[in-house]
Amino acid sequence: MGLTSRVTSPSHRSPLTRIDNIAEAITLLELNNWDLVAAINGVIPQENGILQSEASQASMYGPLSHSEAADAAAGGAVPPPSSSSSSSSPPSSSASAFCPLNSSSRHIVERQPRMLNFRVEYRQRTVELVLEEGSTVGEIKQILETELGVPVSKMQLKGWKSGDVSDSTVLRSLHLPKNNSLYVLTPDIAPTASTSKNSALQESLNQNFLLVISHRETQRDYNLNFPGSRTIQEVKRNVSDLTNIPVRHQQWEGWPASASDDSMTLALSGISYPCHHLSVCRRSSPANAQEPTEECADVHMISDSEGDDYEDASEFGVDDTEMFGMGSSSCRKSPMMPENSENEADALLHFTAEFSSRYGETHPMFFIGSLEAASQEAFYGKARDRKLLAIYLHNDDSVLSNVFCSQMMCADSIVSYLSQNFITWAWDVTKEANKARLLTMCTRHFGSVVAQTIRTYKTDQFPLLLIVMGKRTSNEVLNVIQGNTTVDELMMRLMGAMEIFTAQQQEDIKDEDEREAREMVKREQDEAYRLSLEADRKKREAQEREEAEQVRLEQMRKEQEEEKEAIRLSLEQALPPEPNEESGEQISKLRIRTPSGEFLERRFLGSCKLQVLFDFVASKGYPFDEFKLLTTFPRRNITQLEPGSTLLEAKLFPQETLFLEAKE
Repeated sequence: MGLTSRVTSPSHRSPLTRIDNIAEAITLLELNNWDLVAAINGVIPQENGILQSEASQASMYGPLSHSEAADAAAGGAVPPPSSSSSSSSPPSSSASAFCPLNSSSRHIVERQPRMLNFRVEYRQRTVELVLEEGSTVGEIKQILETELGVPVSKMQLKGWKSGDVSDSTVLRSLHLPKNNSLYVLTPDIAPTASTSKNSALQESLNQNFLLVISHRETQRDYNLNFPGSRTIQEVKRNVSDLTNIPVRHQQWEGWPASASDDSMTLALSGISYPCHHLSVCRRSSPANAQEPTEECADVHMISDSEGDDYEDASEFGVDDTEMFGMGSSSCRKSPMMPENSENEADALLHFTAEFSSRYGETHPMFFIGSLEAASQEAFYGKARDRKLLAIYLHNDDSVLSNVFCSQMMCADSIVSYLSQNFITWAWDVTKEANKARLLTMCTRHFGSVVAQTIRTYKTDQFPLLLIVMGKRTSNEVLNVIQGNTTVDELMMRLMGAMEIFTAQQQEDIKDEDEREAREMVKREQDEAYRLSLEADRKKREAQEREEAEQVRLEQMRKEQEEEKEAIRLSLEQALPPEPNEESGEQISKLRIRTPSGEFLERRFLGSCKLQVLFDFVASKGYPFDEFKLLTTFPRRNITQLEPGSTLLEAKLFPQETLFLEAKE
């Protein structure tokens, strides 16, 4: 264990680094991402801190390799390079002329300054900076003033993990990681107004909005960048992936009143630019998992990728299990998952709480629910909404668990990539009962092959990360990632699985679109056929109504004719008999011309009433209420005379010619 194994006690300090404090050694390793060569090269004497003779030798021999660094950390001298390792001729002196640094050396050693990388965003611009950790915040602002043209007095530099800092704050005091992301706010400088409404809208759609979303339940803030073209619904779905709170259960605060529709884009929602603060919580949150009461610091070590053999650290007073966070029971934390838990959701809640307690709040958002529910969430939605399923299997008995969790699963890049593209489900197989339960679930959902695959892995190969892709007929395990990996390798394998999934997803989207198009055409055809049947039915019903109306009218007409005929017959029967010409009474002979040109002739007694004349005309089919009876000359309307008058009184004696005319 090169650097650390030789600094665990003052009596065994490294003659090269002269570090006799294990905490300081581990801090140096953490600052260099557990890169042994970088850590040693960061503390070995440099040109400005050694004697001139040794400086020439150090420059002659160049930087240390992995094996040389390990030997140097173990107390040996750095060997001179072979003739084949450099184009320059070897020094005149032999290897014995090289004076290795040992415990008797009294040289003043200066450490190489640690460099920090900064990525600073301002509106549509990004500035990359590299500064020593001894620099101040004000120096960063001065560089940004030159790059962005924004005065330092109007510049607010945000994104520090420790909150707002002053210009005189030294970067070293903030304990920053090597890579940092910041953003600049200029509240006193308004963005340039666009020349037209359309250009302003397009500009706002292309702008990036920083949403600082506070998860109130976990007391955690998420800084998420979204283009203005994203909708509020898409933001809520992303937050659902991060917080594991379904969109329908999210309760928000901070959205402006104008953001009334989730389909609205961020550019039109009225949020503040470039940064807007929001908060979210679950409407009805489940019971909090029991927080562990014991606290114990873990020392996370990374395995050597070069395969170097480490000596037993126990000879220096440090137990191996303590070096890997696997100490005695007094330092061991509570189980990641209770044994024989009845409810899988409760077990996952306990797992998430314990994981956060051990490794911090920055970790993938584990799906709270059964493996079946996680599979449904990942595989069985719309093709565009499907994701890969990442099954994390933890085992506390493996020495790789702490390293994998703290350095892989909690890396920002891994957390972000898993949250965006995966549904992450976890299980603890430390206890045999929980492992048997997992194998049963895997057999039920993925088949016996997956369960048998998990059985083949030994304890020291855990933890495992299974990448599962849903397919039409069955689910397929694309990859099984073991615990002895690096962040870069893990990211590459996740991206490789994502490429396979994306290709399959595009085919599924195409098939789904074609199927929906066919179903749409079929629905349209069915609707057109239904409308055609409806039109035919209405046409048939209208025709039937028309025919029924015609039958009804014909029936009424017949009834009216029959009624008229009955009246005519009754009038005809009620007429007095026509008088004989030889009778001695006064007889009036009337000749009546009909509208058709025919003539009706009849004799009437002079004392006969006009009503009898009217009844006679009606009995011939010319009722009194439809026709009028007129004299020829002078023209008189007889129907207007009193029906009780006699023919003599009407001057229709001894004979008269009349004609019938229809009333208007």
